[in-house]
Amino acid sequence: MTTTNPFLSPSTLPYELPPFADIRDEHYLPAFERGLAEHLAEVRAIAADPRPATFDNTLVALERSGALLGRVHAAFANQASAHVTDTVRAIEPQVSAMLAEHSDAIHLDPALFARIRAVHDARDGLGLDAESLRLLERYHTRFRRAGAELDDAGRQRLRALNAEIAAASTAFGQNVLAASKAGALVLDDPARLAGLSPDAVAAAAENGRALGQDGRWVLGLRNFSNQFELAWLEDREVRKQLLTASLDRAQDTNGPLAVTIATLRAERAALLGYPSHAAYVVEDRTAGSTQAVTDLLGRLVPPALANARREAEALAELAGGPVEAWDWAYWSAKLRKQRYAVDEAALRPYFELDRVLHDGVFRAAREVYGLTVAERPDLPGYHPDVRVFEVFDADGSGLGLFLADLFARETKRGGAWMNSLVDQSRLLDRRPVVVNNHNIDKPAAGEPALLTFSQVDTLFHEFGHALHGLLSAVHYPYFAGTSVPSDFVEFPSQVNEMWSLWPEILDHYAVHHETGEPMPAEVVARMREAASFGQGFATVEYLAATLLDWAWHTLPAGADPGDPLDFEAKALRDAGLAVPAIPPRYRSTYFTHVFSSQYSAGYYSYIWSEVLDADTVDWFESRGGMRRENGDIFRRELLSRGGSVDPMEAFAAVRGRGPDAGPLLVRRGLTAG
Repeated sequence: MTTTNPFLSPSTLPYELPPFADIRDEHYLPAFERGLAEHLAEVRAIAADPRPATFDNTLVALERSGALLGRVHAAFANQASAHVTDTVRAIEPQVSAMLAEHSDAIHLDPALFARIRAVHDARDGLGLDAESLRLLERYHTRFRRAGAELDDAGRQRLRALNAEIAAASTAFGQNVLAASKAGALVLDDPARLAGLSPDAVAAAAENGRALGQDGRWVLGLRNFSNQFELAWLEDREVRKQLLTASLDRAQDTNGPLAVTIATLRAERAALLGYPSHAAYVVEDRTAGSTQAVTDLLGRLVPPALANARREAEALAELAGGPVEAWDWAYWSAKLRKQRYAVDEAALRPYFELDRVLHDGVFRAAREVYGLTVAERPDLPGYHPDVRVFEVFDADGSGLGLFLADLFARETKRGGAWMNSLVDQSRLLDRRPVVVNNHNIDKPAAGEPALLTFSQVDTLFHEFGHALHGLLSAVHYPYFAGTSVPSDFVEFPSQVNEMWSLWPEILDHYAVHHETGEPMPAEVVARMREAASFGQGFATVEYLAATLLDWAWHTLPAGADPGDPLDFEAKALRDAGLAVPAIPPRYRSTYFTHVFSSQYSAGYYSYIWSEVLDADTVDWFESRGGMRRENGDIFRRELLSRGGSVDPMEAFAAVRGRGPDAGPLLVRRGLTAG
């Protein structure tokens, strides 16, 4: 690697923002090769240190190691999901294999684990502060769970399993991206888009131009099953074609891969001493056991189904007959309009993207936490659409950088998510750099980007993740920001959604983009009344996906799932969730959360976190809502702590007690029937 490779040295940009203007695809692989070699040399030096193991020469040394690898990995991981070029796609399997091998080389090093165990055994007499003691506990647990206590034969088999799982998971994600692109619905006649707003039709035409389909209209596929346009398209056949294209994605390629990944994970769990991959996962989560998860899901399924049946009956009455899966969103939108006089399409002119961002999302952060945000057009993003913002604390000091990558493109995977480009750490004197990715349709040149309220809610949600990263105030990088159990990480982001409908916030951003008129008060009131509408459908589609994940990952070692689509159908039947009119939010073949991301046996986390979220919203409301005093408590006791404290202790420090599921049941309409 030559000295011209921008990863070779720490970035000189503010907050060590990666120098995207200088980064080229060809820089990644050489930087990975050198970064992996440097990190492994550092770790081996720690393991071979002839001095007795101490906290500083072992644990702190590990925390300081791997700087180059960390820089290139953060930038590459973000680009591999947000802007996948041909070169990045080509090297991603190789990088994935290298990282899996590297992780095993560290975690399966007997000499290194012996030093960690020696320090751990002596922990009571070391006089460590609370965060340092937790770091020691977490390292010991991580190495043990990674197989450090296996014999030579076990370590050899584990390495092979990890390599196979990494390769299959990477292929799964790439297949979803390719299938979503190939499955986009192409229409020759704009009349078939009747029901969509003019700006949505224009966006479909823009999609066509971007994909080389000039003069045609293209509806791209987002990562979930029920596409937004199903609520408005009047042509029933177009709705059917769109949903079918969504549901049938990647069946030939990813069905077999789902089987492969699930069976390999089951074998790995057995090797590590667990009855299933799910048991392995939840042991180190706040849920604690598979039984706890099973009990929660079992409690929710019957009332959710009853709620959905009531909704289906109401829709059928309006539609004049039973509704199919491609009809549900359409008739649901009409019923919402009839009951609450809320027309989602007609509300979009009140939700202009830039105004929602500045006068909604950022304003809420100022009111609750005292933060201010200023755009930095002088700082480069990794794509022309990426905007960079500097975030300041209440005292004017710089907290970090926030990158907003808002628009959909063919090189970006579906959905919305947060990535960290630089983790906060007092040990390393680093402040955070985080990015939110969304998939909002890019408007035609000169036209505003108008949002659905669901997209507004998602902006608030993802910025909740960003706040978790930006407000991090930990010593060790291990604990920075969102480095918490996966069934806790969604909790702060879900709490942040509450401000989207808070009067002091909504009144500022819900303004008609042409007339400047605020959304009428009666419309706002009806929006709030309609907030719980459709919870039967939403809960059933979510639980169906959750229990698919659970079925795949509670398989014991040696079990043969058989045909993947048959397995999926049986899992839904067994769960009582085989509802033809409500497909799972994700089918197995495009369920990237669990087959190519970090949510395997963990998709339950959203509802688990929502228990905490709903209870915390109740706490905010009982204490006057949007008050700095409340925000300061939530920040000090929870957001700033990252993973440096037990997450449930952090929750109790805010709430004053353990969680109560009651507010969640009320929110989702699951308290009756």
